[in-house]
Amino acid sequence: MQAKIFIISMRSAVISGAIFITSGAMAAGPYTPLSIPFEAEPVGVGNVYYFAGQSGVPDKQNEGFTANAGFVITEDGVVVFDALGTPSLGAAMVDKVREKTELPISHVVISHYHADHVYGLQAFKDLTDAQVIAQESSSIYLNSPDAGQRLAQRKQALSPWVDDNTRVIAPDVTFEDEMSIESGSYRFSIVHAGPAHSTDDSLMMVQPAGVLFSGDIIQNGRVPFLASSEVDTANWMKAIEQVRKLNPKILIPGHGKASENAMAALNFTYDYLAYVREQMGAAVENWVQFEDAYEQTDWTRYEGLPAFEASNKANAYRVYLEMEKAALGGS
Repeated sequence: MQAKIFIISMRSAVISGAIFITSGAMAAGPYTPLSIPFEAEPVGVGNVYYFAGQSGVPDKQNEGFTANAGFVITEDGVVVFDALGTPSLGAAMVDKVREKTELPISHVVISHYHADHVYGLQAFKDLTDAQVIAQESSSIYLNSPDAGQRLAQRKQALSPWVDDNTRVIAPDVTFEDEMSIESGSYRFSIVHAGPAHSTDDSLMMVQPAGVLFSGDIIQNGRVPFLASSEVDTANWMKAIEQVRKLNPKILIPGHGKASENAMAALNFTYDYLAYVREQMGAAVENWVQFEDAYEQTDWTRYEGLPAFEASNKANAYRVYLEMEKAALGGS
């Protein structure tokens, strides 16, 4: 990943060239309270905490809390990674940060613009002065029909935590390849790893803590979601190879538990991608129709995992189409 890097500190002013759906501080809430457990878990090093989302797809039972997010408290302020899937969850994140420190929340770094990671941004804009940072191709999603369609779907699936007052917040600051934030004795290296799970996938390495926030590039113990038209599984596997070189001490994935055995979490996602590509690639090569190929594939190693029933067949079909396109000479 060749770098086009810029560095911002807690004391520097940055002007954004981002495209906005809506931004700026507005009157807070009201936010429907959560009824599910919600706590910031320490990872054991460097004042780093994370919120561990529940297994499965967003629904009324889990109140949209299916992804992970986290924050780091430095000597100068707080840097947050991802904002979760409802304004209520974002507001709860702000409350949990304030339980730990009175220092300001300075930045919210977004791994990618999928609903389960960004709807909480509304609360950060309402309740803090934090700058929102994302990779520049986030504008593709923000300016697409998908943004409005997903919001309409979540108003149905996650009411009352997502409602007619919910709005999608665009970034204040965007970057192309890499950027860094310096805060106190910490350095946050943010790297574009997409297109993989999405076009704007970004990772954040926290030094000297040695903690990597991977976003959905890595999903620990959960079937990843591959069914989006944005997904590029070949590049996704290359991105995981790049992550290995960072050699994190602790990995906080986009979904699943944080792990001190970062390589195991990396390998889980990599091996799933490799297996689906191998099976669907062989089917395409042998002119086997998708339904037959799916039924003939042995999924036993994954079928007991969270999100298998919801995602696996759609994943396989998306990869089948990807391998079919490659076999026909498509890019």
